[in-house]
Amino acid sequence: MGSVEIPTKVLTNTSSQLKMPVIGMGSAPDFTCKKDTKEAIIEAIKQGYRHFDTAAAYGSEQALGEALKEAIQLGLVTREELFVTSKLWVTENHPHLVLPALQKSLKTLQLDYLDLYLIHWPLSSQPGKFSFPIDVADLLPFDVKGVWQSMEESLKLGLTKAIGVSNFSVKKLQNLLSVATILPAVNQVEMNLAWQQKKLREFCNANGIVLTAFSPLRKGASRGSNEVMENDMLKEIADAHGKSVAQISLRWLYEQGITFVPKSYDKQRMNQNLHIFDWSLTKEDLQKIDQINQNRLIPGPTKPSLNDLWDDEI
Repeated sequence: MGSVEIPTKVLTNTSSQLKMPVIGMGSAPDFTCKKDTKEAIIEAIKQGYRHFDTAAAYGSEQALGEALKEAIQLGLVTREELFVTSKLWVTENHPHLVLPALQKSLKTLQLDYLDLYLIHWPLSSQPGKFSFPIDVADLLPFDVKGVWQSMEESLKLGLTKAIGVSNFSVKKLQNLLSVATILPAVNQVEMNLAWQQKKLREFCNANGIVLTAFSPLRKGASRGSNEVMENDMLKEIADAHGKSVAQISLRWLYEQGITFVPKSYDKQRMNQNLHIFDWSLTKEDLQKIDQINQNRLIPGPTKPSLNDLWDDEI
């Protein structure tokens, strides 16, 4: 179980043509034990992971920062080999708060710069009033032009090597592109076999925006059955290849040119997720995958849910 060489994807909307490892390790907030997080990240680095995804709202920046610092001190990896992403939360999604928020994330992560900084949601809420889910009454108008100018400023200051967005629909991206001087390098969204986002993929491809899939394995057990991991047809495809359903799911994303940040702290599963680069899905597999019923799992971060957040996209 040695470390795996992970392919990279060039972020074309960056001046340096920055390379992003196609698979990263997610750290969304369903863990509580910091020790586990730190151990899992060091294990991931040993296995070959170089891309780590966090966010101010996840509460995982501190544990990630400590783990990366330790891994660098142990000589497992250099800072230059790492690709670290964090995100601007909605309470700071205001022009004058972008730079302070990024500087705070850097301090928590114990880093001098990020590789990628994302606007977490196309929403702004009352500064200083953190709650999740966000109360719709706390939402404020989102100044996309002003916020993006501050994101561009963070790039010019060298605080991050690339800037992008998360949870933006085609319509929200069109609004952003109409005011941007520097185009977003990445859009991180929910994407998996049960939510394939064809329209968004086409738009992002046409505009040089790399897509990153969160929830790539569709962890939806809390809201009914998991349409990906418990799909009989996918189990058949997996058996035919001698692979797991998770590997089929990630391979499909890879073949679509998508990057992805699955989250697993299980040593075997972390390793399994890396073994998707030396085989391919067949034409028949892809046709079957096209037939999977499509629906969004993540309704959005607000209560009640906003009808226009996703602009009715499939």
